[in-house]
Amino acid sequence: MSTELTTQTQVPQRGLALSSFEDAFRFAGMVAKSDFAPRDFKGKAEACLLAMQHGAELGLSPMQSLQSIAVVNGRPSVYGDTALAVCKGSAVCEWVRESIEGDGESMVAVCLAKRRGDAQPVEVRFGVAEAKKAGLWGKGGPWTQYPRRMLQMRARGFALRDAFPDVLRGLVTAEEAADYTHHEEPQPATPKVTQPRPPVADDEAMAKARAAIELAQTSEQVRKFAAVVRSRLDDGFYLEEQAADLFELLDERLSMMEEEVPA
Repeated sequence: MSTELTTQTQVPQRGLALSSFEDAFRFAGMVAKSDFAPRDFKGKAEACLLAMQHGAELGLSPMQSLQSIAVVNGRPSVYGDTALAVCKGSAVCEWVRESIEGDGESMVAVCLAKRRGDAQPVEVRFGVAEAKKAGLWGKGGPWTQYPRRMLQMRARGFALRDAFPDVLRGLVTAEEAADYTHHEEPQPATPKVTQPRPPVADDEAMAKARAAIELAQTSEQVRKFAAVVRSRLDDGFYLEEQAADLFELLDERLSMMEEEVPA
């Protein structure tokens, strides 16, 4: 198995050169422990390494990769400004032009992406009407704070992916990925196994219970003690045999009290 880190840069290498897997993983570990790590990569050396590899396939340096690659809703993605820079830096890109038409509810973002050798550019238009259909218009967060920018990012992402799929290698823009609803697959319920709890009542506890029954002076006290025994049986404090022994003693005590009542 080769230990070379895949790199396909279109510009001369700048900064630290990572020539092996061991070098890359050691560097990823250093970054993960530092303040240079983005929040989602903090303390995660493996995530840093994978982001660096994704970025290397786009022609980004290790540090550029960590600032430009994001995992959104479980999907690797690249920020829209980086996607534009990568595509414009590619030899297959002739030009990319963006504009905004209209205003308010009529606003439409337009992105034209011309691939070298193609007769016509790819044109994508994404406006308020499309945003409404996708349930994005008026959505909390960036769509409310920066609607114009979000329309631009959506049109850009579609156009760049259509015109330069080989350059972006299947990565969507992070702005687009953030709008996807993430659904967790339901996991089968794990049956709960209830282990029988051993009785708490030992010989000493049984002796105390019998003594307390013998000391009962009224039928009301006997009935209250019977309720306590029933509750402790349900809680697992007494075994069925232990509770039956106490109930028998309670019945005897109650019968004796009834016999002692003068006619």
